[in-house]
Amino acid sequence: MEANRRAEAQVRGGNFVGAARDYSEALRLAQSIEDIEGIAANAINLSIVYQRLGKHAEARASLAPVLDQGKLTFPQGRLAQAALRRAILDLEEGRYASATDWIERAASYCSARDCALSGAIHNVKAQLALEAGNADAAAASARAALAASRGSGERAEAANALRLLGITAVRAGDAVAALAYFEQALAIDRALAVPRKIYLDLIGLGRARALRGEHSAARTFYERALTVSEADRDAQGAAEARALIEALGGSARVPLR
Repeated sequence: MEANRRAEAQVRGGNFVGAARDYSEALRLAQSIEDIEGIAANAINLSIVYQRLGKHAEARASLAPVLDQGKLTFPQGRLAQAALRRAILDLEEGRYASATDWIERAASYCSARDCALSGAIHNVKAQLALEAGNADAAAASARAALAASRGSGERAEAANALRLLGITAVRAGDAVAALAYFEQALAIDRALAVPRKIYLDLIGLGRARALRGEHSAARTFYERALTVSEADRDAQGAAEARALIEALGGSARVPLR
């Protein structure tokens, strides 16, 4: 418990290297006494921290104590969490076949009507459908995610679903619907204070404005996204925002130091 508390404090302080060390220790200790709940919780948290560090191989390996079941039996909810995490990791790396397999496993573990992960699972299915070029399936999964998330009170997943609906609307050429979806997502993400999601919402709003030919308004949203990404020290996001600004014929500001 002490190692777990140290890890949580490291995460709050933004020290993910230290958090990985402490979650690893907490996991080791949980395994030494066959603490089922402790093993599952620390394995999943360790995977999240490694993902934040960009160490996807380590993030996948961290889930093995739960997913590679041997003599220990884990609750369905924890299995669903671990399988969902694995699907997210594979999706992020472009391993779509594997991600599809793992998200279906997560769904099978999350069969109870009150499963809190239903919204997140539907959102991953929506992202996979987008990657496959199936906008209709993506929209259907995103709508299912939105309904499930609103039912369970999972505001972050509701915002993710709204953002995905905005993306499908842009691809369908429906700028009015896209603007409505992205604005709703932005309101939630601001309330939750999640910089990366706010950035994505602003980029989406810019794309929707550009779709309507409103290049000045689009540039304003991209500039706002650039400011957010710079403040969040998100180099990749800042580069994308600058590229979008330049594509509109404008020049991006000098980055903050």
